[in-house]
Amino acid sequence: LKKHTMGIYVINKEDGQNGHYDDIGIFVEGEMVMDNIGSPAQACALMLGVIYALNLAYPKELRHYYEFIQKVLMGLDGKKLSPKVLGLKNKISNFVIIQFTEAIFLYSGP
Repeated sequence: LKKHTMGIYVINKEDGQNGHYDDIGIFVEGEMVMDNIGSPAQACALMLGVIYALNLAYPKELRHYYEFIQKVLMGLDGKKLSPKVLGLKNKISNFVIIQFTEAIFLYSGP
């Protein structure tokens, strides 16, 4: 944990069930700030809250990930997207439109 600025940790016993975690938590600067979080998805959402509450910068290696969640999925300050996040948003939008169009085309109706 000490070599990373912040992150989410997941602890699973060596013989534990796949998808069942003994502990999930968040650490900042090598210190655990939250533990016993219910799921990795909840940990990701809470990580955004920790970053916001402590006025931290996104970790360099995850900045596009968190920017996408904040600006595209949550709609917060979404008008100012970095080029990488804008490209991802456009690719996902095009994929959704294509899938929706194919679904309509394949539906024969009553």
